[in-house]
Amino acid sequence: MEVKDTEIIDRALEFEKRKHVYKSTNEKIVASREVKNLILELNEVYKENKDSEIMDIMKRLTIIKRKVEKRLKGRPNA
Repeated sequence: MEVKDTEIIDRALEFEKRKHVYKSTNEKIVASREVKNLILELNEVYKENKDSEIMDIMKRLTIIKRKVEKRLKGRPNA
């Protein structure tokens, strides 16, 4: 595993540990983009070495991404 790969993994783990309370729409958009980019970068690393730990991180980040995007879309009007 390269230094760049471990750096990406560290950034992903740091993002995962952060509190995910976003007050404004802009904060939600920024978080959504950041987590999306992290997942894509991790996917590139995963393609190279097929490490199951990386897949687990991607799955957890995807759950966070879905929650953020659900909050972005808001509740449908009934």
